[in-house]
Amino acid sequence: MIVVFNRRESAVRKIKEEILCEGRWLIFLRSYFLNAQGEEVYWESVMRRTRGTSVVVIARLVPSGRYILIKQFRQSLNGFVIGFPAGITYSDAGHGLRELKEETGFTGRLTGTSPVLKTTIGITDEDCQVITVDVDENDPRNQNPLQELDPSEEIEVLLIPRDDIKAFLLREQENGTHIAAGVWYIFCLGA
Repeated sequence: MIVVFNRRESAVRKIKEEILCEGRWLIFLRSYFLNAQGEEVYWESVMRRTRGTSVVVIARLVPSGRYILIKQFRQSLNGFVIGFPAGITYSDAGHGLRELKEETGFTGRLTGTSPVLKTTIGITDEDCQVITVDVDENDPRNQNPLQELDPSEEIEVLLIPRDDIKAFLLREQENGTHIAAGVWYIFCLGA
């Protein structure tokens, strides 16, 4: 049974928006609203200059069942983070297969696609899709995978059995590596 408390239409209404700063990739905004009491309030947020959808790739090696994670240097953290292969697409979820190939060298088969989801909703309106991919370890293309990284990318490919992921992440975090929330959600919550 689904129970909903305090259902109502929002009384909050956007009245104006201003650009505080523009960079090459991002725009920093301040949006003004009238709240339910009629008071003017504001919220700051970030949006991409071009509208795209983030695609996150959860890739599983077949037949071993190991998962492909990446350890990537992220400039915003000035450090490494363990996460899934991912990128921005301006076309379709199949772009995730290209991101998998570029970031890891592996070629896979799309097995599932999420609906469009929202992430980091406190600061951005970004759209995201999660795709699942099976990677045939016996496929000759996957025997010696070669990454096709951009000059700004530094990515280490990690192949980890499902049952070892949580312990691996905790060890990496102890060594100063950041952990992307999605990896923890998928593999470590036990829901």
